[in-house]
Amino acid sequence: MKITVLGAGAWGTALAHLLCEGVNEVTLWGHDASRLQAIAQSRSNHLYLPGIQLSSKLICEPDLALALKSPDVVIMAVPSRVFRSLAGELGGFRGIVVSATKGIEAGTGLTMCGILAECAQGSKPAALSGPTLAMEVASGVPSAITVASGHAEVATFVQQLFHRPRFRVYTSTDLKGVEMGGALKNVIAIAAGVCDGLGFGDNSKAALVTRGLAEMRRLGVAVGSRPETYTGLSGLGDLMVTCFSKLSRNRSFGEQIGCGKTVLEILKGSKSVVEGYPTAASAHELTVRLGVDAPIMTEMKALLYEGKNPALVLEHLTARDSKAESP
Repeated sequence: MKITVLGAGAWGTALAHLLCEGVNEVTLWGHDASRLQAIAQSRSNHLYLPGIQLSSKLICEPDLALALKSPDVVIMAVPSRVFRSLAGELGGFRGIVVSATKGIEAGTGLTMCGILAECAQGSKPAALSGPTLAMEVASGVPSAITVASGHAEVATFVQQLFHRPRFRVYTSTDLKGVEMGGALKNVIAIAAGVCDGLGFGDNSKAALVTRGLAEMRRLGVAVGSRPETYTGLSGLGDLMVTCFSKLSRNRSFGEQIGCGKTVLEILKGSKSVVEGYPTAASAHELTVRLGVDAPIMTEMKALLYEGKNPALVLEHLTARDSKAESP
């Protein structure tokens, strides 16, 4: 099987390394040719996966046209902000395209597979999402993930492609739900990080995560996904690891805000993409458009884009009118 992975960050590299374990020809493409060359020479992605020795089988190709010349499957693990432009490069590709990117496009409200449906209409989209930190997957730590597609046979194919003894893959036909869960949990994870930065305890974070899950499900159902998806790996599972792990970029981003740093100085000094930042704005757009009650997401948008003080955010959340708990 010829597989091309677009995106040489932590997640793209980890997935490419994993796929090399099978009888596959795996090509990795990234926008930085010099970094790709360094990966090819050292067999390591020192910037994102330090200490991980990558497979000697991995092919690094800096030319996008050559990387997309004749693959059987394309894996997209690029930042959401460039997803549409790269999806447009797929042209008439009619094979399976697996999105490993978690985000919601500003303006359109589309998930990544929604963008694929517009830009690569002949392709067969699928989404890979779940509680899988790139470093742990690359290290061989036992993990589980969900692959979703609107067509059960596509999901099953991708499941078989990725499934390993230490990487268990489940299938779902709720493509929208799996993608929404993966995107929205990043916003809640930033909020969880703010709690850490402010010095709050486990009570605070547990309450935040629980109510955050309710908001994720509420918004997800409003866009047409199934409520039960949000209690699975791509919902609750991904939310838990992203909100609590020290390896989580979104949680760490929020923690720095809670400690007093500004959004701009954190983003300027970050080597990694923090997908929860753009998703906070696009998710808020959706809540307004659809009339969904999502106070945490509303406050996170104000914090990240309007400079609202973290302590004031907390005050506004806790001072809301008392009511019965709702899912």
